[in-house]
Amino acid sequence: MGTVRAEITLVNVADKIYARSGYIKPEEVRAETVEAVVDTGSMSLVITEELRKKLGLAIQGDKMVSIANGQRVSCKLTEAVEIHWKNRISILSAVVIPGAKTVLLGAIPLEDMDLMVNPVTQELVGAHGDVVECMAF
Repeated sequence: MGTVRAEITLVNVADKIYARSGYIKPEEVRAETVEAVVDTGSMSLVITEELRKKLGLAIQGDKMVSIANGQRVSCKLTEAVEIHWKNRISILSAVVIPGAKTVLLGAIPLEDMDLMVNPVTQELVGAHGDVVECMAF
């Protein structure tokens, strides 16, 4: 299978709360539209340090992460970021891997948005078509 990419928009959740509370204007909410590599072998959302700074995402802690080459590295974990793909949204912390150059959209946000990679067309699609189905907890 080749590399699958998808355009996603990332939004600073804290900014949205501040805007809703009247502390900042809605147009001041930081958001970035980026091309992400859809990586079903990755667990979460991986962003670059540059993107973290553009979005103004605070660091909530560190996490040891195993990367593709098997190496374990200490990574920053951000505050909540909202991920938009078409009509779907997921909210989670992002992982900032030192030296990362690419945004990775991993299995957890894919599952949360009911998305999958179509192996025939090599594109990101809804796992249940246009209907979002999620498991109830």
